[in-house]
Amino acid sequence: MQTKTLANPGPLGLMGFGMTTILLNLHNAGFFPLTAVIVSMGIFYGGLIQILAGMMEFKKGNTFGTTAFTSYGAFWLSLVGILMLPRMGMADASSESFLGAYLGIWGVFTLFMFFGTLKANRGLQVVFGSLTILFALLCFGNMTGNTAVLHFAGFEGIFCGASAIYLAMAEVLNEQYGRTVLPIGEPKSHARDVNAVTA
Repeated sequence: MQTKTLANPGPLGLMGFGMTTILLNLHNAGFFPLTAVIVSMGIFYGGLIQILAGMMEFKKGNTFGTTAFTSYGAFWLSLVGILMLPRMGMADASSESFLGAYLGIWGVFTLFMFFGTLKANRGLQVVFGSLTILFALLCFGNMTGNTAVLHFAGFEGIFCGASAIYLAMAEVLNEQYGRTVLPIGEPKSHARDVNAVTA
């Protein structure tokens, strides 16, 4: 009886996160205004696709992946709501300090998720570590009204998004070619497990 092999939904979720994060932070860094490009990506790729990836991780029994992708997908959808609901007359606009509190809560969540990556590959650690820093910068910048910090956060966010894209492509290409095309810094325990299987 042939067993079905489930695809790895990680790269899909990482790409949804990475590409949307870069676009938003190109705005934060001052390169582009906040337009439908960012809002649309936030709804469809950063939001819905990450939630879908989270549900696929659920089917694979991956608690970390389910929590991460589903949560950050909901983050993008809620961020779009924060931006758009006031323009549609459906809610009052949030103050900068309250937006900072919102981002701070996400920073705390991300910090705990970062601790969960310490047994994973270095690539995932970079993604969650840089995302924790990004939320801290955005929280501080919004609460204090410091535009210089928000501007710097944009550049840090571009790095964070790029690291997620790199990890996604590394997982795709490494699986496709059956060897390490792009290194992601596998933990030693994982390397021993692989050697034990292939020996």
